[in-house]
Amino acid sequence: MSDCIFCRIASGEIPVEVVYEDEHVLAFDDVTPQAPVHTLIIPRRHFTSLQNDVPPEVLAAVFGAVRVVADIKGVGSSGHRVIVNSGPDANQSVAHLHVHLLGGRAMSHGMVNFA
Repeated sequence: MSDCIFCRIASGEIPVEVVYEDEHVLAFDDVTPQAPVHTLIIPRRHFTSLQNDVPPEVLAAVFGAVRVVADIKGVGSSGHRVIVNSGPDANQSVAHLHVHLLGGRAMSHGMVNFA
């Protein structure tokens, strides 16, 4: 989608410093981090949310990348939080499926507000 910022990032139109990439996913640090480690993992193909009939192989690639990115960012063994907001009631601000990987500090159990 030409107006989707994450599609433009995935295509290379908008440059980012890539943390991890493979044929299905791209990971890069959030521009407004909510923790010392705050990396976004997106599928290269556009899916609005988890409700968008995402093929199992894409979900496997996105969630499989979480472990790899956590290790790259140094939070694989210390612990990390994984968040997927799906839809406007969940405060999904970019309508392109994405996973937030957060870590680098102790996390509380309270509500979080990550777009």
